[in-house]
Amino acid sequence: MIRPAKLSDIPQIMSIVKACTKAMIKQEIYQWNDEYPSTNAFEKDIERNELYVLEENKNVIGTIVISTLMDEEYKLIKWTTENGENFYIHRLGVHPDQQGKGQAQKMMSFAECYARENGFTSVRLDTFSQNKRNQRFYEKRGYQKLEDIYFPKQSEYPFHCYELVL
Repeated sequence: MIRPAKLSDIPQIMSIVKACTKAMIKQEIYQWNDEYPSTNAFEKDIERNELYVLEENKNVIGTIVISTLMDEEYKLIKWTTENGENFYIHRLGVHPDQQGKGQAQKMMSFAECYARENGFTSVRLDTFSQNKRNQRFYEKRGYQKLEDIYFPKQSEYPFHCYELVL
């Protein structure tokens, strides 16, 4: 079940973040670290009603942020649609024990369906340039790779921006 996150979910969410970070580092993917994503970021997502969790047997096993806010880093990107009626996906994560079972697909389908039902023109996101698995995941869903942005606190490597026109 996908539902809006609550502040009481934060400990489980941060447990997922730690497990995902550890699993990515094992694969030499330095996308998440001790600074990102933070408890504070998730708390702000909840305040804005933008954080959703995937729950199974009363356990939170995945997270996704569905936002209408355009991050400063995205403003220089030449998107394929006009700015205004777009969704931005952030902090998609599935506990490593639950990966490979279609859980991320469920959350992305939920976000894309919600965007279509509410008249948005596209879904936008970024993914780490060194995370080839994520890139294949989004490209198989029809996302078009555009330009790169940088998050120096996360990595020296760029993040690729993607957009799905609805």
